[in-house]
Amino acid sequence: MTTPILDATDVHKSYGRSPALAGVSLAVSPGELFGLLGPNGAGKTTLLSILSGLTNADRGAVSLFGKTFDSSHRDLRRAVGLATQDLAIYPELTARENLTFFGKLYGMRGGDLAKRVDEMLAAVALTDRGNDRAGTFSGGMKRRLNLAVSVVHRPQLLLLDEPTTGVDPQSRNHIFEQVKALNAAGLTVIYTSHYMEEVQSLCPRIAILDAGRVMACDTRTNLLKSLDAIARVHLSAVPPGLVERIAVLPGVKHCTPTADGLELTATDVAPVLPKLIAICTELGAEPTALNIDQPNLERVFLHLTGRGLRD
Repeated sequence: MTTPILDATDVHKSYGRSPALAGVSLAVSPGELFGLLGPNGAGKTTLLSILSGLTNADRGAVSLFGKTFDSSHRDLRRAVGLATQDLAIYPELTARENLTFFGKLYGMRGGDLAKRVDEMLAAVALTDRGNDRAGTFSGGMKRRLNLAVSVVHRPQLLLLDEPTTGVDPQSRNHIFEQVKALNAAGLTVIYTSHYMEEVQSLCPRIAILDAGRVMACDTRTNLLKSLDAIARVHLSAVPPGLVERIAVLPGVKHCTPTADGLELTATDVAPVLPKLIAICTELGAEPTALNIDQPNLERVFLHLTGRGLRD
């Protein structure tokens, strides 16, 4: 069995009387691209601060590379990269100077550092702007530089806190692709985002956090299977016996009449639809429209965390 690169066990953290984390446990394997979701105030940023060694848990344990880890372990902290939600770049420095500065903080020097700075500028498509001050950059360019700064020292674990917040579609896509490339090269990544489609596309395994607790942690496939698909069929008429016959089809969990047809739920509606259409045709109920609501990560997220607004 592979030893987790990161293992958090029963992690608690409070600020005054307000608990931010109330017993979080999760493990991330080497090479994973692991998704972390949660509404505002769920504790995601607090958890990332602990996992990166910026702050310590009140109680619980964190291990990194099989070793006990907290803010005092500077040697282990050097193996972690963190791209914070708030930009961690200096606007008065050029892109090249920012990367050089952060590289030196991690002990890089000389030709290796210069080569790595050039590599990072190219990776985030900022080579032509490398000698321009970061303060003159667009929001998307700043986010791309922020990502480059977080990996200039070649970390083994990268923590990304909302890395595409407020960027244009082109920069968002570039960051998205760069994260996939970094992971494909062997970098372990924990990725948080409010963009559900990003996490659903990127992350094979996902944890959903709410009120400082892990509500679910499973593979993307299993999380999506936790909800049923919903099919809404619009019909020219709903003859007697139609709903009852469809309700007993293999795979159908519920079938109810609606004002203009019927609605059914099933784990997988694809094998049900041909039989449904055949029964409708037999009984003279012509389908006029069909809408299928497949399970997605947003539906799972709202199911677990609720639809109430979060400040």
